[in-house]
Amino acid sequence: MEISIIRTSVTKTELNTMATRQFGDMVKAVVDIEQGIMAIGGELHSDEEAVLLEQGSLQKHLWGINIYPERSPSEWIEFDSMINIRPSGGNRSRYVERPEIRDMVTAIVNRLVQG
Repeated sequence: MEISIIRTSVTKTELNTMATRQFGDMVKAVVDIEQGIMAIGGELHSDEEAVLLEQGSLQKHLWGINIYPERSPSEWIEFDSMINIRPSGGNRSRYVERPEIRDMVTAIVNRLVQG
């Protein structure tokens, strides 16, 4: 599946279609908290990360998540990705440990994903 950079919006229906084709109920995404965009559609978070890096994103602003479009908005983001492990930046696990970063990621996803 082709990786898309979402700058304006994507629908839940589109995410559901992607999820069905790839992982069943989930879509992998990488969010750039500096630019307020995300990449979706990759087999691995690292594939999406590479696309964002090629277009000028900085790695320190990129966070990997999983989106479950059928869940309620309070439960649809899973902050779990290998690309989130960066001890030099203070994140020692796959989980996004800083609440303020999770809040930024959530706000961006909620803005970009429409109904």
